[in-house]
Amino acid sequence: MSSNGLVKASRKRLINLFFVLIALVGVIAWAENTGRNASFAPQLALDLQGGTEIILAPSLADGAVLQEGQLEQAVEIIRQRVDATGVSESSIQTQGSGNNAAIVVSIPGTPDESTLKLIKASALLEFRPVLATSMATNSAVGGDGSSATPSAPPASAPIATSSAKPSSGSDLNWVSKEIQAEYDALICRSSADSLAADFREPGQVDDPTVPLVTCDREGVIKYILGPVEISGSRIEDASAAARTTNTGAVLNEWAVSLDFDTEGTKEFAAVTKRLYPLTEPLNQFAVTIDGYVITAPSTNAVITSGQAEITGSFDQTSSKELADQLKYGSLPIGFEVQSQSNISATLGTSQLYNGLLAGLIGLILVVIYSLFQYRALALVTIGSLIVAAVLTYLVIAVLSWRQGYRLSLSGVAGLIVAIGVTADSFIVYFERVRDELREGRPLTSAVETGWLRARRTILVSDAVNLLAAGTLYVLTVGNVRGFAFTLGLTTLIDLAVVWLFTHPLLQLLAHTKFFSSGHKWSGFDVQSAAVYRGRGEFKVSALVSEGKAKKASGEAIRRQTLAERKAANATNQKEVD
Repeated sequence: MSSNGLVKASRKRLINLFFVLIALVGVIAWAENTGRNASFAPQLALDLQGGTEIILAPSLADGAVLQEGQLEQAVEIIRQRVDATGVSESSIQTQGSGNNAAIVVSIPGTPDESTLKLIKASALLEFRPVLATSMATNSAVGGDGSSATPSAPPASAPIATSSAKPSSGSDLNWVSKEIQAEYDALICRSSADSLAADFREPGQVDDPTVPLVTCDREGVIKYILGPVEISGSRIEDASAAARTTNTGAVLNEWAVSLDFDTEGTKEFAAVTKRLYPLTEPLNQFAVTIDGYVITAPSTNAVITSGQAEITGSFDQTSSKELADQLKYGSLPIGFEVQSQSNISATLGTSQLYNGLLAGLIGLILVVIYSLFQYRALALVTIGSLIVAAVLTYLVIAVLSWRQGYRLSLSGVAGLIVAIGVTADSFIVYFERVRDELREGRPLTSAVETGWLRARRTILVSDAVNLLAAGTLYVLTVGNVRGFAFTLGLTTLIDLAVVWLFTHPLLQLLAHTKFFSSGHKWSGFDVQSAAVYRGRGEFKVSALVSEGKAKKASGEAIRRQTLAERKAANATNQKEVD
């Protein structure tokens, strides 16, 4: 590429980087001014900001013993629930032992109501057939993506009780006089908080083999449900998405897709085969968490594939909330909320300032070293660090807004380490260029050749950092993941800065008179000393002093290969002879 072509390409990359920075600033400013909960200040994690603490105590039947591993399994499921809501840097731990053990969930900041509901909904997820209901359903379930608009018959009338033995889960003979009386007397309230105090004890565990009289979570609809037919542990995956037509067109309707495991597929096929021919409400099945109905769709198909789609009056938020409840709803034991309280920051703002101060000191030391070692070339170093810092800050602010990312003290440590990662990249590049200058190349050529040699080293170095960060992020939890995330993020940003700022800027500087002339303050004055030419030959500039020329000549001799030294000795021996 010609000299003018290199200059134009370098300027283009710098302009592109400038537009990226402006775009990030513009997006955050737009989101902040339009009330989209965005801010230029990144959100802080639990150790720096404080948050909400919820203590969940296991609910066990009289005489039951908490089995080994149940608590650990529950912790993992609750962690998946919290992660699914977009809350990062939370702390989920166990305390105590035996039947006195509990799970402590600590969430940074003030979590929204849906997050709190998802954590508190800690009982087993279960599928029960609907025997009676006070209101028609507005949702339906179909298989393989098929669904239909649910009908809206009137609410089921009081049912005739019987003492005959039921033949299936949908048999009305499950409804005894006692069950009918309980259903008639039940009054559901509109407040879920007051609902629990009416007819369910905290942490109540229902017998899966008998009918259940209950309400939905909103306290609007009451149900008589048959015995449990499918456990929530049979669900492999659940997701929310906008519905599409057979031609691929996206509809303005949301649905929840379910995938069952092998055993769940068989059980669900048997249930839908029985429910499909029935009329409402007997063709409905209810999904319950903590004894409350979260959805009760009607069956519009016999589903044998293990893949079902629940449709109804969903929007994006409600469909995702239902999908999360179905996906992470099955716990090995029931839990009750023992307490919920606000907690203060464990480390606090002073520790954050101390961490930032440590990073500033490290940055100043890097700048001082660069000025001492590279003189005017240190401007590229300082510029690269500033661009990397601004880009990192803006990316973290966007992640805080879009992904709920929160910066912890361990994350700050990862950002401090990034100073060394960025400094390492331009030091490798500068030294490669200076090596090329020592070989006698002009600066413009040395910059291009040095870049070809340096970028391989930079890529390998950053690849190692990414591998370490990825390993830490996958294999660890909590604060270590925060460190791994920022380390990986800043490593990627370092690559972007080197390619889009450091290299293009150095290409432009190589075409200026100050740097290309090898001025002693430019950082590229290596040609003022000896330049090694190979084959035992070297050239010393006439501009240097005798002492410096002697020192440079010694350096050139040390750079000779063994074969060159033997050849030089042989030549000297002939001259002596």
